[in-house]
Amino acid sequence: MHYVVPCVTTELSMGNHTDQHHFYLSGLSNNMQLQILFFLLFLIIYLLTLLGNSLIMLAIRTNCHLQNPMYFFLSHLSFLDFCFSSATVPEMLKTIIAKQKTISIGGCFIQAFLIMMLATTEVFILSSMAYDRYSAICKPLHYIEIMNATFCQKLVATAWMVGFFYAVANILPLLALQFCGTHVIKHFSCELPSILSLSCNDTYANKVLFFISGSAVGLVSLFLTILSYIHIIATVLKITSTEGRHKAFSTCTSHLIVVILFYGTGYFRYLRPASISSVVLDEIFSIQYCVFTSFLNPIIYSLQNKEVKAASKKLLREAFKKLFHQKS
Repeated sequence: MHYVVPCVTTELSMGNHTDQHHFYLSGLSNNMQLQILFFLLFLIIYLLTLLGNSLIMLAIRTNCHLQNPMYFFLSHLSFLDFCFSSATVPEMLKTIIAKQKTISIGGCFIQAFLIMMLATTEVFILSSMAYDRYSAICKPLHYIEIMNATFCQKLVATAWMVGFFYAVANILPLLALQFCGTHVIKHFSCELPSILSLSCNDTYANKVLFFISGSAVGLVSLFLTILSYIHIIATVLKITSTEGRHKAFSTCTSHLIVVILFYGTGYFRYLRPASISSVVLDEIFSIQYCVFTSFLNPIIYSLQNKEVKAASKKLLREAFKKLFHQKS
C-alpha cells in the first residue's frame, strides 16, 4: 500500500503527530532518573557560567589595572560565552523536564541563527586575542600604537559583522524549505544540520553553502590564529633566559587552551566526515562547545591569570561585605 508523506512549510499545515508551528526536540534521555540528574547538572553549570563570565566582565570593567587590549578582548569573550550559553542551555533544560518537548519553528530558526552568529563571532574574537599577544610579544615597542582603542573596537565590530552575515546567509535559505513527517529533531537544540535533515526538499545546496561558508570562516580565523602563534613561538625561542621564555609564553597559555577546546569540538561537530557521524557524537560535541566551553573559559582565565584572579576575588569580597552589611 502506497501513501504520500505529508509535508509542511514554515507557513503551512500539519503532518502526522505534528502541527504547523513546532519542531520536537528529542532531548538527551527518556529515563526519568537521568533526566533529573541532567537537569540539575546543567542548571548548576549554567548558573556558574553566568556567574563566572559576569564576574570577569565586572572585574575588568571596574579595575583600572585591567584596562588594556588583552582584557578588552577577554571581556568581549566573556560576554559572548554568556550569550552563547543563554542561547542554548535554557532550551536544553526545557527539553529535559517538559512533557511536550517542542520549540516553535520560528524559535528554532532564531536559535540556530544565534548559535552560528555567536560561534563565528567568538572564533574571530579568539583570532583578535592571538594578534594582540603577537603584537605584545613580537612588537613590544609598538604595542600601544598598534593595539590602540580604535583598532581594537574595529576588530570586535568586524567579528560581530562576519558572524551576523554568516548566520543570515545560512538561515535565510531555510525559509524556502518544506519539512516532513514527525518534525523530530534528534538533538537538544536547533542546529542547522539537524534542521536540514528534516526537510523533504533537496538540501544539497544548503549543505554545500553551509560547508563552504563554515570552512571559510573556520579556516580563515584558524589561519590568523596559527600565524600569530608561529611568530610568537619564533620570538619566544630567541629569548635566551628560561624565565623570560616562561613569562612571555605564560600570557598565551589560557588563550591556547580555549582555542583548542573551541575549534576542536566545533570541527568534530560540523566538519568531520559523514562516515563517523552519529546522534550521540553530535550531542557530546555540542554539549562541549555549547555548554562546557562557556563554563570553562572563565575558570581557565582565572586560574592562569593572576590579575584576573585577584580582581575577581576583590569583587567577590566587596559583594559579600555589602551583603553582610545590609543583613546586619
